[in-house]
Amino acid sequence: MDHATDRSALVAYASRAIGKGSKSFSLASKLFDQQTRERAWLLYAWCRKCDDLADGQDLGHGMTNIDDAAARLDYIRTQTDKAYAGQPCDERAFDCLALVVSECNIPRRFADDVIEGFALDAAEWRPRSEDDLYQYCYHVAGAVGCMMAVVMGVAPDDEATLDRACDLGLAFQLANIARDISEDDSVGRCYLPMEWLAQMDIAPGQHMKPHYRDQLARLAKRLADRSEAYEASARTGAALLPFRARWAVLAAAGIYGDIARKVRDRGANAWDHRTFTRKRSKLGWVVRSGLQSINPPEDIGRDGLWTRPR
Repeated sequence: MDHATDRSALVAYASRAIGKGSKSFSLASKLFDQQTRERAWLLYAWCRKCDDLADGQDLGHGMTNIDDAAARLDYIRTQTDKAYAGQPCDERAFDCLALVVSECNIPRRFADDVIEGFALDAAEWRPRSEDDLYQYCYHVAGAVGCMMAVVMGVAPDDEATLDRACDLGLAFQLANIARDISEDDSVGRCYLPMEWLAQMDIAPGQHMKPHYRDQLARLAKRLADRSEAYEASARTGAALLPFRARWAVLAAAGIYGDIARKVRDRGANAWDHRTFTRKRSKLGWVVRSGLQSINPPEDIGRDGLWTRPR
């Protein structure tokens, strides 16, 4: 059977993609019921392929400079168009999107918002303000959180719950940015708002210079603190999900949140080597989040948090 119509083959492909692309997300996804788990894998496969194409990576590893960003962006858009039209695509990852869209009716606006994040990178965009940073985080991660929420059964018009799902995506991306400051700099990218750099008297493009390391550590702490605030908001939203979905979300939040917390704790040494969460710590979060799923946290508001565009 052609891979575009063979669900089992696409699920197997998506399972391999998440297994190689993100051990953290792969572990957390195992806490879903089977149907939700497979759909989460399918969505991840599309996200992973788009990200790899945009960043010149292989399953999230080895970011490189690319010289055909516009062509790659056009390819992502064309293949996503085919997926939403239910047409066979040129690569399995886009067939994965077609399948999960057909099963969950994921709104096209969220996929378009994700692609807009790749467009910002293709245009070598840089955030000027903190709000610009959140806007970028929404496009590359918050919108994915909204798509994942729909996969977990959240209604596409349940804006309050989608806001919380977006918050989890923002928490993840802020942690990523804090961890990857050095790696991003190696390919000419910087997601630290220009206003933040100016506050620290860091010259443009010079933030990785050794003499700025203490100031950079303070900015990374700011990112980690912001990540923690959005993580807390997302934990409140998780209480609205079915038990196994709530368990998976809380596990992912804890595992990924530890990345931001470790970057903050390492201070000026945060970029001497890549920060990651050890397997023992991940398994600890699986146990802890199971208990948290039984006793949801106190509801907290979103006062002071950035809100996604509607």
